[in-house]
Amino acid sequence: MDIYDKLDIKKLINAEGTLTSLGGSVMDPAVMEAMTEASKYFVDLNELLEKSGEYVANLIGVEAAYITSGAAAGLTLSTAACISGTDPAKIRQLPDLQGLKNEVLIQKSHRNGYDHAVRQAGVTIVEFGLIKETNPWELEAAISERAAAIVHFLEFENDRNLALADVIIIGKEMGVPVIVDAAAELPPVENLSRFFHAGADLTVFSGGKDICGPQSSGLIVGGRDLIEACALNANPHYSIGRAMKVGKEEIAGMITALELYLKQDFAAEEKIWEDMVAYIVDTLSDVPGLDARRVSPAEPGVQPNWIPRVYLDWDEKTIPFSGAEIKSRLRQEEPGIAVGTTSTGLFVNPQTLKPGQEKLAAQILRKVFLTADNNE
Repeated sequence: MDIYDKLDIKKLINAEGTLTSLGGSVMDPAVMEAMTEASKYFVDLNELLEKSGEYVANLIGVEAAYITSGAAAGLTLSTAACISGTDPAKIRQLPDLQGLKNEVLIQKSHRNGYDHAVRQAGVTIVEFGLIKETNPWELEAAISERAAAIVHFLEFENDRNLALADVIIIGKEMGVPVIVDAAAELPPVENLSRFFHAGADLTVFSGGKDICGPQSSGLIVGGRDLIEACALNANPHYSIGRAMKVGKEEIAGMITALELYLKQDFAAEEKIWEDMVAYIVDTLSDVPGLDARRVSPAEPGVQPNWIPRVYLDWDEKTIPFSGAEIKSRLRQEEPGIAVGTTSTGLFVNPQTLKPGQEKLAAQILRKVFLTADNNE
C-alpha cells in the first residue's frame, strides 16, 4: 500500500504532458538515490548553491547557472535580479519599487498565467504589439527609463509576433536585459545553452519536465553578474525569494537528472514517440465518427511543439459528447487516462507515456469512444 493508496488518490496514465498539475515527470532511480544520499548530511546551502551552479554551467556550456525551486521561481528571481542587481539596499527593498525601475515589457500575444511570477517582484507589465502582430518599433516605443527587463515566452512565439532574435537586438541596443522563459523548451538538449549564446541575459528552465528532475527544481542560466543577483535575491537570504526554497535534496537530484539528460539518446526517444503515436492512430482508425491523426503541432501554447501527438476530433452526431465529457470519462476509467485539449478536440502526447502504456491508453480510448458511439 503506497502513499496514493493510503490517501485514496487515483493513479493516472499521463498522456497529456509534463504538466505541474499532473506531477511533472517521473524521476530515474539514480535521481532518487542522489536525493536520498544528499538527505543524510548537513552542508552550507550557500556554498552548495554556488558550487552546484558552477558545475551545471560547465556541464552545459554557459557562463553561469543557478538552481531554483522551479521555473516560476526562476522568473521571479530573474525579474528581481534585473531590478536590484547585487545592491543589498535594493534587494532588501523589493517588492517596493519606489525609486527603482518598475516596468517589465511583454508582447501582448505572450501574456499568460505565468507572467504572475514576473509581477510577483512588484513590477508593472507594459504590453507592446497586438495579439496577432508585433513590430520592432512597438517594442522600441514601449521602452522607457523605468524598464527593468523584457520577458519573452518561447511557448507563445509564432511567425506573426516579434522573434527572440529581434527582441535581443533591441534589448542590447536600448540597454534592457532580456529574460527568456524556456520552461518546457526541451528537447532539443541544445536549448540548454542556445539562448544564452544567442544573447539572452537570463533563461529559465523547468527541472521537473523533460529533464525528469525533481518537480520542485528549475534552472536559470546567464551572465555571471545577473546570476549572482539571482542568488542574492533567493533563499537562504532574507529577500524576495526566501519562500522559494530549493533543498539540498532537489539540488542533488537536479544535477543527476541533468547528467543523465545530456547522455540521453534523443533519436531513439523520438522513434519511440513516433511508434507510440502510430500505434494509437492505428488502434482508433476504425472508430465510427472519430478522426485520429498524427500531428506535429505548430500553434502557440504547445510545448515542445515539435513532439508528435495524436489529435482526436469527432462528429458529435455520431459521438454525442463534448471534449470535457470524454476527458471526464477517461479519468474515470481504471486506470484513468489524462489527455490534453485542443481548440476542436483532444490530444494524446507520448512524451510522458512509459513503454507499453500506449497500448493500454489506446484500448481505453477506443472503449470510451465506442461506448459514446453506442450511447451507453
